[in-house]
Amino acid sequence: MNVLVTGGGGFIGSALIRELIKRDYCITSFSRGDYPNLRRLGVTVKRGDLSDKETVFDACEGMDVVFHVAAKAGMWGSFSDYYRTNVTGTQNIVNACIAKNVKGLIYTSSTSVVFDGRDIVNGDESLPYSGSSLSHYISTKALAERIVLNANSPGLMTIALRPHIVIGPGDNHLIPRLIDRAGRGKLIQIGDGKNLVDITSNSNAAMAHICALDSILKDSFISSGKAYFISNGEPVLLWDLINTILKGAGLDPVRKSISVRSALALSYTAEALNKIFRIKKEPVLTRFAVYELAKSHWFNITSARELLNYTPETSNQESVEMVIASLGTCG
Repeated sequence: MNVLVTGGGGFIGSALIRELIKRDYCITSFSRGDYPNLRRLGVTVKRGDLSDKETVFDACEGMDVVFHVAAKAGMWGSFSDYYRTNVTGTQNIVNACIAKNVKGLIYTSSTSVVFDGRDIVNGDESLPYSGSSLSHYISTKALAERIVLNANSPGLMTIALRPHIVIGPGDNHLIPRLIDRAGRGKLIQIGDGKNLVDITSNSNAAMAHICALDSILKDSFISSGKAYFISNGEPVLLWDLINTILKGAGLDPVRKSISVRSALALSYTAEALNKIFRIKKEPVLTRFAVYELAKSHWFNITSARELLNYTPETSNQESVEMVIASLGTCG
């Protein structure tokens, strides 16, 4: 079977490719960068931009299934940049899948599409899109998810997966940033520290994609056209988790704290200064970061368990242990 993975060289994409290799599929990765390590694994590497219709159509030629993992992430930047990659790029993928008779499209979405800064406790897929202005990432990922799910049909079955706080060896973004800030004394607890969150091991996120693939291969139209929350299924106190990882990195726990109100005031100021002076670098503190660090956000994964046959194989403890064991090789 011919399988395309957009963003195959990324954190989730590379973990997914490792699982697909076990099935002896013919795998192609489509990314802007080059990944010789994937070539060494027997993966065909194609380079291009998602906003370039011609290269996207070329990448989807002859594919049976497409995993659309690539996206513009981060919490700061111009709306046009986010829209070009996350919305126009996703529309190009959908159009190419239809034109090239691809059987299934599995989209890597995000739980942030329903997050508006309020606590989410045991949230399920009935939650509406947030319509939040917290970041262009949130709004464009929500638009992209709608595009994918609206394209669902007997000819092209589509599924959107929403993994939450993905961690694991090879992460070059979330955990390294936390460790860097803590090491410089710049990490401060926001709120009372009692907020529960979900985490997802990278291996569980990859397996959720495999489960979605299996559902499509069984022609399970019951499971397609839907979005699914994905996690380890074990909500954890966020600041306890952070301090456990910091301890594993040989750093002191976070002892200073600030109220949500004060943190929001600082974030509004920081964002305003960046806009006034047209600073492209992400502000030292954003509203989204404040809410992410201070609010509860954990989700019910019953739908994924029942309709996709998804079962988390890696626990929170194992996930954290693997992260700590990999810290010596971070960066």
